[in-house]
Amino acid sequence: MARIEINRSGEMEIFVRVVEQGGFSAAARRSHMTPSAVSKLVARLETRLGARLVNRSTRAFQLTAEGSAFYERATRILADIEDAERGAGAGERPVGRIRVNTSASYATHILAPILPEFLARYPRITLDLVQTDMVVDLLAARTDVAIRAGPLKSSSLVARKLGETALTIVAAPAYLARFGEPKTIDDLETHNRLGFGYTRIVDGWPLRQGDEAILVPATGRMQASDGEALRHLALSGCGLARLAAFTIRDDIAAGRLVPVLEDLNPGDREAFHAIHVGQGGLLPSRVRALLDFLAEKGRIE
Repeated sequence: MARIEINRSGEMEIFVRVVEQGGFSAAARRSHMTPSAVSKLVARLETRLGARLVNRSTRAFQLTAEGSAFYERATRILADIEDAERGAGAGERPVGRIRVNTSASYATHILAPILPEFLARYPRITLDLVQTDMVVDLLAARTDVAIRAGPLKSSSLVARKLGETALTIVAAPAYLARFGEPKTIDDLETHNRLGFGYTRIVDGWPLRQGDEAILVPATGRMQASDGEALRHLALSGCGLARLAAFTIRDDIAAGRLVPVLEDLNPGDREAFHAIHVGQGGLLPSRVRALLDFLAEKGRIE
């Protein structure tokens, strides 16, 4: 009996395209195929693997746990094939699109100033930046690299540390002139404490009280989804905010913001990491190029 030829890399490529396009119809258009042909190909792949990869619905497209795992492995395998072919040609040159998820603060104060050099160094790489302070699922968000602040949860993700920053409570001079400068923890009860609109691992402001540190809730009349928005609210005189030192260094030097309660600052520091899926040896060259560049130019001091 003749053996049926199976184009495994072709099946992987179509499946990855289905995931990244969010459905069969969009993937079919990108692949110049009919939706039924794409659906049949995925069904054939599921039969061969003996596992359902996609939950089909008229209103939603959702990967199964097996589908997510297969997508992760397939993208790495296809990236390796791409790198191997490029390396066998006229020299390996990183090429392709990188989706980066980063906090607005890091994007504004660290990433934006260094990106022209990165783009000049790697002219065949394109970047897709998504700004949010919230933790995202890299696989579900189709993200290559995420830059995250704070403690890391144990996971299968790989992290490269980009440095750490001190944190300081600040306010605009106009706000302090109107409401007075807090001198004690109790004084904070009468002040508008600007906080994040979502739960964080450290959800509050650590302050020293005697020989111990307590966590003061950042409760006030305004919240924001990212640190850069909180910085602008503080600059506008809306209240007190506890912000990363690298984002407010120039504001303090220029007198636009004033540190308060520094004698109660416990001196804790917030670490920043570049997170990615897969071990270093399995990374596409374009992703490795960005990670190496961030380790060189994108560190927080």
